[in-house]
Amino acid sequence: MGLESVIEQSKEGYYLALRRTQGTIGRAAPEWTPWLTFFLKALQCQMRRLREKVERERLLLVRLPDLSLRLLDQARDHGRISIGDAQTLTGANRNTLKLHFKALRERGLLVLHGQGRGAWYSLP
Repeated sequence: MGLESVIEQSKEGYYLALRRTQGTIGRAAPEWTPWLTFFLKALQCQMRRLREKVERERLLLVRLPDLSLRLLDQARDHGRISIGDAQTLTGANRNTLKLHFKALRERGLLVLHGQGRGAWYSLP
């Protein structure tokens, strides 16, 4: 949910602030306060939403094994990761890595692309 959704949810306030400000545009000193106040409150609401989302994701990640966290970090830093990359990075057994990748996919934290040895994973 972006800033647009915050504005969409408070359309009445948006249009009221816009009308109040637009009504003063022709003056020597336009009154920007209604629009700026609305916009800053919308940003504050979006910031709260993002903070809550980050906290939920942080709590989710805390429950992951260290190896899974390393796989996610690699996917985030490089845009993708394969089992071969993960073996090189971690030195872990291929079957162990497959289990971690499967668990990450099931939790919706990674997306599988392709099949077999050419398969790779990315963040959703």
